[in-house]
Amino acid sequence: MQFSADTKKPTLPPGTLRRVHHVALNAKNLQKSRQFYGEMLGLQELTGESVPATLKSLVEAGKVASFVTPDGTVLDLFWEPELPPPDPDPTREFTRANHLSFDVDPKEFDLAVLVLRQHDVPISHGPVSRPTGRGVYFYDPDGFLIEIRCDPALEDGKMTGWGDDRMGQ
Repeated sequence: MQFSADTKKPTLPPGTLRRVHHVALNAKNLQKSRQFYGEMLGLQELTGESVPATLKSLVEAGKVASFVTPDGTVLDLFWEPELPPPDPDPTREFTRANHLSFDVDPKEFDLAVLVLRQHDVPISHGPVSRPTGRGVYFYDPDGFLIEIRCDPALEDGKMTGWGDDRMGQ
């Protein structure tokens, strides 16, 4: 067992937390959010036997929709029809969570931005380029900040140029 150097209380050893298992978000309009995450962003919705047993009755009652990313992370949307709007100013953070980030192949990043724009999704900021890659931040139907990001594109082991990051902004 490991202990904190400061408090001498037990701590989890590095690597104990293996991965993010799931993210749960509240959704005022579950159907609109299902279309956003499933159809527009292309996440696979869990149905039938693929729905976790702990959520089966809620999914069947239309109170939860679950999606899975290719790496196995589950996104649960909980229907909260009385969910108040986050804030009249969508740029003000309204929760302790900052944002949810999805990773894409660098070759698919510009397509992701194009899809967002074609669907008139409100973009908070970006696309931006950093040494760690590119990102674009936008809001889901309930005002939660989402990021689509990618690692730097490599060509012969070297990072390639990004072109015009403003993408028409």
